[in-house]
Amino acid sequence: MSKFIPTEQFKTVVEYAPLISIDLVTIYQDKVLLGKRVNKPAFGFYFTTGGIVRKNESFKDAQKRIAKDELGIELTQKPKFIGVFEHFYYDSIFEDISTHYVNHGYLLELDKELKNIPQEQHSIYKWFTIKELMNSNEVHKYVKDYFKFKHNRRK
Repeated sequence: MSKFIPTEQFKTVVEYAPLISIDLVTIYQDKVLLGKRVNKPAFGFYFTTGGIVRKNESFKDAQKRIAKDELGIELTQKPKFIGVFEHFYYDSIFEDISTHYVNHGYLLELDKELKNIPQEQHSIYKWFTIKELMNSNEVHKYVKDYFKFKHNRRK
């Protein structure tokens, strides 16, 4: 069973340790779903849905939780592993503390377009072609990393 970390302990973890996280690169009909972040880090940028892996939570359970919390769906398929990426931010949800993620990217291909997507982490959602997101200044550079290398792209 996964646990929430009380705020003061979580602040210490963010300050002194990398966080293990998962991003779901969600695709429908050759377009990628990105949401405009409402929290730090990456505030104001379009980003994939994702989150940290909690203590005693498997990657599979974390994927299911993130899909439910951030996309509003029950995960019925196994997302395809893209790779491990490092994300370094000068800020975090805490004042004057940077964030370091060891991020595991997963491709989630949908068979239908999503409606009524939760807006706790992202305020606006938009579907981007890969070309559009690669050329947009509003899309965070770490999202673009998922599409830079041929072996990471969909076939």
